[in-house]
Amino acid sequence: MFYGLSKFFKNILPKTLFYRALLIVAVPVIILQLIITIVFFDSLWIKTNKGMTKALINEINTFIEVYNNEIYDKEEITKLFSVYQDLNIEFVENQKFIYEYDKRWFSPIDRTLRRELKSRFGNNNFWFNTTNYKELIDLRIRSQKGYFKFLVPRDRVTSSSARIFALWITVPAIIVVFISLIFLKNQTRPITRLAKAAEKFGKGEDIEEFKPSGAAEIRQAGYEFDKMRKRIIRHLNQRSEMLSGISHDLRTPLTRMKLQVAFIKDQTLSNKLREDILEMEKMLNEYLQFTSSSYLEKDERFNLSELLFRVIDKYNNENIKKNLAPKIYFNGRKNLIQRCINNLIDNAIKYADEVNVELIKKDENLFIKIDDNGPGIPEEEYNNVFKPFYKIDKGRADAKSSVGLGLSIASDIIRSHGGNIKLERSKMNGLGIKIFLPT
Repeated sequence: MFYGLSKFFKNILPKTLFYRALLIVAVPVIILQLIITIVFFDSLWIKTNKGMTKALINEINTFIEVYNNEIYDKEEITKLFSVYQDLNIEFVENQKFIYEYDKRWFSPIDRTLRRELKSRFGNNNFWFNTTNYKELIDLRIRSQKGYFKFLVPRDRVTSSSARIFALWITVPAIIVVFISLIFLKNQTRPITRLAKAAEKFGKGEDIEEFKPSGAAEIRQAGYEFDKMRKRIIRHLNQRSEMLSGISHDLRTPLTRMKLQVAFIKDQTLSNKLREDILEMEKMLNEYLQFTSSSYLEKDERFNLSELLFRVIDKYNNENIKKNLAPKIYFNGRKNLIQRCINNLIDNAIKYADEVNVELIKKDENLFIKIDDNGPGIPEEEYNNVFKPFYKIDKGRADAKSSVGLGLSIASDIIRSHGGNIKLERSKMNGLGIKIFLPT
């Protein structure tokens, strides 16, 4: 039960820190305002109005009793009450008294007035209306030969302090919440900046010098992130420099070996050695491609449909079918995406006769599907083939020159763009590669 309630509240509560903090500030203010308002209306405003209404009804009842007494002059009594009690009084004779009226239950003034009139004059002996006049209340009391019509000032039954109170209790609350919005925005902005910087760095984008700001805890997290970012960049630069040196050192003896092979008279031996040298060069290029830094390339907005069309068209292979949604734009590193698609298509046409490439956009997400009719990969190996230098002994891993880096490079590129790549059984009974990219 408690788990269900906890899950329910988690679903309805805001997900962002800004709105959660705003809720923490706003809810107590609103609850306090409601409590003060209820207490005010219950103990002060309603009771005050009840006393004022009761006093008015007593005055009206006194007037009627005196008016009906034969020893007093009726016109003089009416004049006295009109002058000193601020009542506009008129006696209407020989008129049918209509006691039906609109019972406005939501109005506190109407409820209080109706309660007091009923207790004093009984049912069907009075009629009133509080809406016909802006500043007056039309009140009528049945008499023996007609009825009395009273026009009573509204402030005789209600206190004007209620409006002032409502104004003073509402305006400060709005000001407090507005000031809270400004402060909360300033407090959450450093967290948002840190999250965006971490997201960009995680995708391999180059970010400017990060300056931590905000509260002490947020600054500490920002400083630690900046230190981590600089350590990673320094490590990547050192690795790139080391690999560049290794590449230079290895290419020199390979070049000498090529020259020496050219002087071997035995063509059979010369061809075998040349093939081994070419294979070593290809493996070396794959190593360097895998370890090359992707931070050198900046993000740009490009037409992904056009890029896929050009990549497929370069193969000049009728067995590669395409179904590409037109004019799909994506923000990322163009050359890396092209390298990823090249690796996947190369891998597909190496082991299959037919390949189908599809580009789909659903809502705000992009999907690239590459299906083939090759031997496929066992399902238990789907996760392993994305590991660097991992090779399996059947199906797709029997190529002599492969070092097991094609899918690993493709996976790194897609994940650096915030996407995902997975393998599945294709509709062509081969391997299906499904790529997800967020726009």
